[in-house]
Amino acid sequence: MKTAQVYDVVYIGNFTKDTIISLAGTKYVDGGGMNYAAHAAARLGLKIAVVTRLAKEDERVVEKFTRAGIDCYPTYTPQSTLMCLEYPTTDPDIRNLSVKGLAGTITVSEVEKLEMKAAVINSSLRGEVGLDVIRALKEKKVLLAADMQGFVRVLRGQSLVYAPWEEMHATLAHLDVLKSDAVEAEYLTGETDIFKAARIYAGMGAKEIVLTHKDGLLIYADGKCYEMGFYPTNMIGRSGRGDTCVGTYVAMRLSKPPRESGIWAAAVTSLKMEKLGPFDRPLSDVEALIQARYDHGSIH
Repeated sequence: MKTAQVYDVVYIGNFTKDTIISLAGTKYVDGGGMNYAAHAAARLGLKIAVVTRLAKEDERVVEKFTRAGIDCYPTYTPQSTLMCLEYPTTDPDIRNLSVKGLAGTITVSEVEKLEMKAAVINSSLRGEVGLDVIRALKEKKVLLAADMQGFVRVLRGQSLVYAPWEEMHATLAHLDVLKSDAVEAEYLTGETDIFKAARIYAGMGAKEIVLTHKDGLLIYADGKCYEMGFYPTNMIGRSGRGDTCVGTYVAMRLSKPPRESGIWAAAVTSLKMEKLGPFDRPLSDVEALIQARYDHGSIH
């Protein structure tokens, strides 16, 4: 049955039950790219939905979405995706990932009945969301974004490693917004220079590039580059950085140009990194940070 609701953004990806190991100790967090992205966008006042897969025992995650005003379309599976993220140094770009359980693959039938202005693929590893889902979303003529982490990462045993991606060009040709971090960009483009990497990505078809690195954010759009720094007071909540960033960027792009959307994304991400879990600060905190730290122009 077709829903009459038209969402601003639908975030798509499996919930992950995360164990985060850092120099500060070990923490257990409800993760998943769509989790971080959706909560950030909902805080900005947009009508948001999530398509995800998880175990029934983790139904609290669905209840959290509902309490936040986010519509959730879950598929319950025998187990949730279980991920371990280890940060051996203070550099947030250096981490080791492993997976001990998978919630399976999101199918076209799980997204095709939803109506939306924009869609973001927030998957964690290859095979979670396929090219068939991306093509089905593109047919809806929505603003379509995807995070490269869900395609370059492949499970080998229990370790997540980078592996060549044969469908890269076919996938990128469908994207309006491509999200990547600096490490993924180097692997996929062969470039350590983020400006050159962004241009290579764009040359493959993606219209706008959102490229995060340890110090901030690079936006590449219409042949121009825009840079914004991250200004967190601490890095306790580094996990979910890129998810929050692309989630915010796409939400703001529905009403604002690339540079301004990038500023909002950088500000929200800065505040999110100060705390484990999804972004939960009031809008006034974001506006205050933009006023204090960014060459903001108009923020309304």
